Amino acid sequence: MARLKRPTTSTSTPVTQYLNWKSNDKAFAYYDKEKGENVLVQLPLKFLFLEHYHTVKGWNDASESGIYSNEVYSIGKEELSVKAFKGGEVGNGLYRDIKENIKNAGAVYHRSVYGMLPDGKLINLQLKGSGVKAYSDFYNDNNHLLDNQWIEINKADEGKKGAVKYSTPSFEIGSNINKAEDKLANECAGSLETYMDSYFGRDEAKEEVEGDNPF
Repeated sequence: MARLKRPTTSTSTPVTQYLNWKSNDKAFAYYDKEKGENVLVQLPLKFLFLEHYHTVKGWNDASESGIYSNEVYSIGKEELSVKAFKGGEVGNGLYRDIKENIKNAGAVYHRSVYGMLPDGKLINLQLKGSGVKAYSDFYNDNNHLLDNQWIEINKADEGKKGAVKYSTPSFEIGSNINKAEDKLANECAGSLETYMDSYFGRDEAKEEVEGDNPF
């Protein structure tokens, strides 16, 4: 389930924070352009699901610059345009066809999840690696509930792959939203939908990704 119409095609993003998971800190973080630094957002985090998309981000060593792409709803049917800020195009086409080439260039698959905080602010979770699996498992089990119930991340789950220890956000179903929250969610979804309709009329998400420095 989702509040947005799926999908169509305000040039200024209504998203207030683009959150990346910091495994060592067991917290999210966003890049503050004014401060020029990453700001940690400690758990718990509570948000209402609005919609999700597929994208890729990363770092290109050859050009010493970030990699970004457009967002797509159907990754098996919609083409990605993958670029490095200083190196130009890295790949263009369906993800399955360009996967190896863009991976070799430094691109990493991300699940882009849009949600509303209890105060009505719009956020975006940029999930990769084990975070994608944690989210996907949660979504597949609970997607029929997500229009009317909060999602809560109260803790991090710890994992280990070989000698490498890591953490992932633990997604849980929260309480039902009330009428006032439902109204706020519809307004927030409308704002996001207007932006996404405009967004799908162009081919890149450069404004948001350029400021994000996860390295």
